[in-house]
Amino acid sequence: MNQTQSQSKEQQKPANNPLQQKLYSSLQQNEQLLRSIYNNSTDVVFRSFLIGEQINAILIYIDGLSDCEGIEEYVIAPLMKEEAGETTNLKQLIERKISVSQANEFNTFSSCIEYLSNGNPILLRDNEPSGLALGLTKWEKRAIEEPAAEMVIRGPREGFTETLRINTSQLRRIIKSPSLKLESMKIGDYTQTNIVIAYIEGLVDQTLVEEVRTRLQRIRIDGILESGYIEEMIEDTPYSPFPQLLSTERPDVTCGSLLEGRVAILVEGTPFVLIAPATFFSLVQAAEDYYQRFVVSTATRWLRYFFLLMSILLPSVYVAILTFHQEMVPGSLLISMASSRESVPFPALIEALIMEITFEALREAGVRLPKQVGAAVSIVGALVIGQASVQAGLVSAPMVMVVAITGIASFMVPRYIAGVALRLLRFPLIILAGTLGLLGIMMGIIAIVLHMCSLRSFGVPYLSSISTPKMDEMKDVLFRAPWWMMNKRPHLTGEYNKYRQASDQKPGPERN
Repeated sequence: MNQTQSQSKEQQKPANNPLQQKLYSSLQQNEQLLRSIYNNSTDVVFRSFLIGEQINAILIYIDGLSDCEGIEEYVIAPLMKEEAGETTNLKQLIERKISVSQANEFNTFSSCIEYLSNGNPILLRDNEPSGLALGLTKWEKRAIEEPAAEMVIRGPREGFTETLRINTSQLRRIIKSPSLKLESMKIGDYTQTNIVIAYIEGLVDQTLVEEVRTRLQRIRIDGILESGYIEEMIEDTPYSPFPQLLSTERPDVTCGSLLEGRVAILVEGTPFVLIAPATFFSLVQAAEDYYQRFVVSTATRWLRYFFLLMSILLPSVYVAILTFHQEMVPGSLLISMASSRESVPFPALIEALIMEITFEALREAGVRLPKQVGAAVSIVGALVIGQASVQAGLVSAPMVMVVAITGIASFMVPRYIAGVALRLLRFPLIILAGTLGLLGIMMGIIAIVLHMCSLRSFGVPYLSSISTPKMDEMKDVLFRAPWWMMNKRPHLTGEYNKYRQASDQKPGPERN
């Protein structure tokens, strides 16, 4: 008896919710309920008129999201000129009188509100328990521009925008195959943010797609304002400083990842696209590596790896040598360093922490200030503060040089979020160096490497490219092999399409 009562109560719940109800045949009832839902919303327009001078109808749209001129020209004017006496339904009216690209029929208030929120005008008429959502959306869009954080000397100059359909169209324009699949879903109880999962059927492992889909579907949140919300809720290890998804504003980077068998997640309202799975080496590779000659790209990549290690280790090694291992420094250099530190009241550890924190504060201030003054404040501030600190005897000149070189080295990392992770790890290494010397640095490095070895990105090891030393996997890690040698795709998860090009692509006079 109790089960029967509970089932009957569950069946009655949707009926109590006005959004789950079906449209009434009475236009007056539909209008009254919709006006109550959008009470105190001055941007929602209710436009009543007569179809053929005899049938009451109403057009509802949100000002700023719909094309007002198109509504008057293509919808209201033709319907008001409809001949009297004809009793046709809305769908027949659309076919005969209204020239719009899309017209979707619906019969529930929830669908009505969904179409309205997306900018589609709603057409309702009397004595008909259904309505039509017209494809007359129009809102302000940002023009396609080159991403400021991922600029290249050679390569495409266009980036994603905040409009989802513009972003998907850029993917379609590059990958013209129908194997490119774009699955849509909505996340957020209030924002109802559109999310698109992009992948290439036949190249991606379907278990990876299913895992991405499952992690997105289990998100329960009020709203999604940026892809960072999604990233924090679907990553494997949330407490790790290392990013486990690749974020990019470039369509070419996204398409290149899709062609390798990865999955892209596009979020409405942000130009940043998430790519899964990600490895550490994909975070330190730039888009331009694949557009320049392979010799130049390889040399640049080695330089990037060298400065990446320097950005992590240089301050801590300097502190360790000054504090515990002075015998490692040549005599003349040691005398010069000692004389420069003669008036400094702080030990090397405190001195390094002061300079690093000051440099990070200046860098953050330069990012937050307007563009016209941000660069000037960060550069001039660093020069003035550094010179004044040395003259005041608070820090030594060699420490200023070490921190400056470290800051320049950190800018070599192409991905901002990866650079932030490395900058955060610099501080515990400095503390270990100031307390335990080179032994502390070795312990810190071992802990970082072990942590990176334990990380997974949707089941893919974070260091997968070097954890299994195969020549095919190394062609795009330590060096960038020429395109005619990279015949195989990287092996990410499960089954995959191994070959991406023919094996006899090497150019030369013998091919003529």
